Amino acid sequence: MHVYWDEVTVIGVVTMKRIILLVLVLMLIAVMTACLPDTLPDQPEKPAGFLMGIWHGWIAPISLLVSLFNDNVSIFEATNRGFWYEFGFYIAIIGGFGGISLVRKKSRKRDRDS
Repeated sequence: MHVYWDEVTVIGVVTMKRIILLVLVLMLIAVMTACLPDTLPDQPEKPAGFLMGIWHGWIAPISLLVSLFNDNVSIFEATNRGFWYEFGFYIAIIGGFGGISLVRKKSRKRDRDS
């Protein structure tokens, strides 16, 4: 009986996967915080629109955490297009935090019974 993986190698692979995952998560957070609301200079000629509202809705939890420690960051962009920015923001908040799961069909149980 041949053993191809010894315990040290398996532990090393698992540890390396965890380190890579941690680095990727930290990089993702750094990229996401680059576009937090109210971090860019005010540009009244280019207010935030629908797509920026969606983005700010998706990163709202991160914006909330950062705003606790940095007064220059808010959850909501002050210079926006009004209804369309707010619509995108709320769609992302509702959809990003499980609002869509409230209307999903419960077909798994029916499939198992068949």
